[in-house]
Amino acid sequence: MSALRAQPISIVGAGLAGSLLALLLARRGFAVTLYDRRSDPRSTAGAAGRSINLALAARGIRALQRARVMPEIQPLLIAMRGRMLHDRLGNCELQRYGRTAQEVIYSVGRTALNCALLDEATRHPQVEARFGQACLGAKLDADVLSFRDLVSGLTYEKPLSPAIATDGAGSAVRVSLAEAHAIRAHAEVLDHDYKELTIPAQGGRHALDPAALHIWPRGGFMLIALPNIGGSFTATLFLPRTGATSFDALATPARIAEFCAREFPDAVALMPDLVHEFSAHPLGRLGTVHSEPWHVGGRVLLLGDAAHAIFPFHGQGMNAAFEDCLVFDDLLGEHAHWEALFEDFEQRRRPNAEAIALMSLENYAEMRATVMDASFKRQQELAFELEGRFPDRFIRRYSMVMFHPEIPYAEALRRGAVQAELIAAIDREPERAAALIHERLPRIV
Repeated sequence: MSALRAQPISIVGAGLAGSLLALLLARRGFAVTLYDRRSDPRSTAGAAGRSINLALAARGIRALQRARVMPEIQPLLIAMRGRMLHDRLGNCELQRYGRTAQEVIYSVGRTALNCALLDEATRHPQVEARFGQACLGAKLDADVLSFRDLVSGLTYEKPLSPAIATDGAGSAVRVSLAEAHAIRAHAEVLDHDYKELTIPAQGGRHALDPAALHIWPRGGFMLIALPNIGGSFTATLFLPRTGATSFDALATPARIAEFCAREFPDAVALMPDLVHEFSAHPLGRLGTVHSEPWHVGGRVLLLGDAAHAIFPFHGQGMNAAFEDCLVFDDLLGEHAHWEALFEDFEQRRRPNAEAIALMSLENYAEMRATVMDASFKRQQELAFELEGRFPDRFIRRYSMVMFHPEIPYAEALRRGAVQAELIAAIDREPERAAALIHERLPRIV
């Protein structure tokens, strides 16, 4: 690793993955410069309506523990023990995430988390963070990164090798590599968009149970709400872009008010600024990014959303990116050359990125529709029972993803498919449960 440490590293994107990666690299003695087109989030307010609240789970926590920042992050977290489902009559039902009190996920504000990570990274003298710097892309023929200073308007170049792009789903670095035909990249865009709204605090307190992720599942669409420190909730409406029931159809204040009052009456009663926010906040697009390869030799690497952005419906986008940082940190101790490290990183992470992308899309159908089905609830009850009876063999797929970072995403997807077949078989022949599980599911090591 000493040969690697001799080279300063450019990280394009000072968001969550970029700031955590910079911190991990600084702890190993690397000199790092972070570039970001935004103003420093520690001195400016985030843009309204642009950031789906984040769910921090075990994979992300493990990476933050590696970076030794959990004591600073802990005050930003609100534990959520399950999904609170709201029907059209305002009735609520809690579906727990895990079997034990420790199996929870945490709501966290994106900006607060980003600021905490930047603070910790820039405490290291070898980390420089430069904001207001728009990356114009990588020029492979000249081996440089091109930037524009958004204050002065001047463009300039920095050495490319080695560079790591953590500049998100719309990565300028990825786009430039694709335009140069160095990689292949495309986005799978969902025909549903999202819009953020607010359930404000009431007397400084949460208007809903803060220990749950609230969902208003409506079949073809849904509203969700995650608690914030301070008593508010960030609510997000996921809805088709076009059609009879769509964002396009909600073109007037009257239609917005009528639709929301009909579909989410108990939420609307808590949202005094609903129509104004709905009209003022921008629509967000949802997509999965596919790119191959993730690196060009040992010169530049795509990491996190820049390489493999996913739909937000499993709450794993941030966690997957943080796990990328953890794996990258592990590999720093195994390689003496960037090209071998970048190649090994992609081989280890690509199957898992593809697996969580698939599971995230599947989870959207579950959250907006399946959770209310009697057959789904019966299967969930059986899965919880089997997890209790055979804890070394049967772990629900959701639990593997959220609470078991030692199980790779790809393995969770594979075992989850086997377990789905077993649940159907055991539901028909419960007396064969032990035999079927021992036959089909090896012990989890």
